[in-house]
Amino acid sequence: MAGFGGKQAWIAVAGRDQGAVLTALGLRDLGPVRWRDGLDLAHLTGDRVVVTPPLPGARDTLWVLAAGHWLISPGPDVVALSAELGTEVQYFATHRVTELHRWQRAVEGDLVRAFGYVGQTGEVTSWFGEPGPAEREAGLPGTLDDESTVLVAERDVFRVAGAWSIDPTTLTGPAPGPLRVGAAG
Repeated sequence: MAGFGGKQAWIAVAGRDQGAVLTALGLRDLGPVRWRDGLDLAHLTGDRVVVTPPLPGARDTLWVLAAGHWLISPGPDVVALSAELGTEVQYFATHRVTELHRWQRAVEGDLVRAFGYVGQTGEVTSWFGEPGPAEREAGLPGTLDDESTVLVAERDVFRVAGAWSIDPTTLTGPAPGPLRVGAAG
């Protein structure tokens, strides 16, 4: 098993079913792939997404992660995915060059939290709901108003991901199974 990090987008889905995640994303299942090879595909191509087997994470929950550049823009509809899968779905994206940092969280079809930031321009691009403890520790204000200063870095995305589900940079050790690779289109 190997971790992944910056310049990437991923979703975390509470549950156990890799196939359901591939199907919900509308991806064609290309089969199993070794972790390193799969992560390279997800990072270096625009139409491949890798899906992990269930991994233990926050709140004693198993999480299936799906990662790939295909998920960066415009990003998946976490509300629709959450409703379709009947569970919690989270979305994360980070890209160091433009300082793009986003996260969203939906539970059973209801948007709970959304945050987006482009550091290159200092613009908060989305804000829905109240920040939780991990977001406050990352430096977000309790509310967004004209007086708010927001400064978010890549490490903050990983911090929030770790508190909500899994920090993908920490994935190490023996893999509980292969990744599955899916293709868009």
